[in-house]
Amino acid sequence: MRTTTLYRPVNQKELDLIEQSGWKKYPPRLPEQPIFYPVLNREYACQIAKDWNVPAYGIGYVTKFEILTNYISKFNIENVGGQIHNELWVPAEELEVFNEHIIGLIEVIEVYK
Repeated sequence: MRTTTLYRPVNQKELDLIEQSGWKKYPPRLPEQPIFYPVLNREYACQIAKDWNVPAYGIGYVTKFEILTNYISKFNIENVGGQIHNELWVPAEELEVFNEHIIGLIEVIEVYK
């Protein structure tokens, strides 16, 4: 069973919902959010948490998780800017199944204020 490490910057509300899930799943997307986009490297996740979440929400967290590699191979990797700006684009309606393929727990690895 091969896994891939992915990262996801989140705000406090999202983190609270992750904690309520027992650190096992990401919350559903809002209607105006058609894509769930974990990122492929820690540096980019930290950049989003610092540059987007802190100004918008006052705090930003970077989460890390393992997911089955063979499962995520069906999703597109999109580059949305510079060399490190690679995201896995998961349709919002697929997020529940995506969560079922997470191995272990989601963990917080960085906090920015």
